[in-house]
Amino acid sequence: MPRRAKSAAILDSAERMARTVGFNAFSFRDVAEDIGIRSASVHYHFPTKTELGIALTRRFAERLMAELGDADDADVPPSALLDRYVAAFRQLVDEGAQTCLCTVLAAEIGSLPPELAAEVRSFFGQLHAWLTRVFVRMPAAAAEDSRGGAEVDAVLFQSAVQGGLLLAHARGSAAIYDIVAGAAKDRAGA
Repeated sequence: MPRRAKSAAILDSAERMARTVGFNAFSFRDVAEDIGIRSASVHYHFPTKTELGIALTRRFAERLMAELGDADDADVPPSALLDRYVAAFRQLVDEGAQTCLCTVLAAEIGSLPPELAAEVRSFFGQLHAWLTRVFVRMPAAAAEDSRGGAEVDAVLFQSAVQGGLLLAHARGSAAIYDIVAGAAKDRAGA
């Protein structure tokens, strides 16, 4: 297997494991067995589990942010951007009722190495910044209202979607996510 393909296979396996059993619950040996390589090969590509976790988090964030696109794109209405956000996370539900990699990591943040915890916080910060820019463009944002403005709307929307993911995962029901995400979009006026 070529080096780049092996690195991608390691990341794919580790992401599946982290999303299903948690980051702290799998080892390099588990990843190696899953893809049929030696444990030393995993260490060659990612010398420490912290480095593996950082690579996983960055790859996940890059994929998601690319899927979301530019929050300031004047050709895309804010409601369509919120639809993208909901759809991106809905896709995770469709992948076997799994949840967001960084949501799992956030649940384990107290036991993660500081460098990895910082990457997880950065991921959620990127999402919050993106959503805030979207909510600034929403018609309701024209006047600062009692809801607290774009910053608060972004936090509430992000919380609803992440919570919907966890509930869907815990209950094994994609319908739960759809209910929560739909209510969040309705509240946002999207």
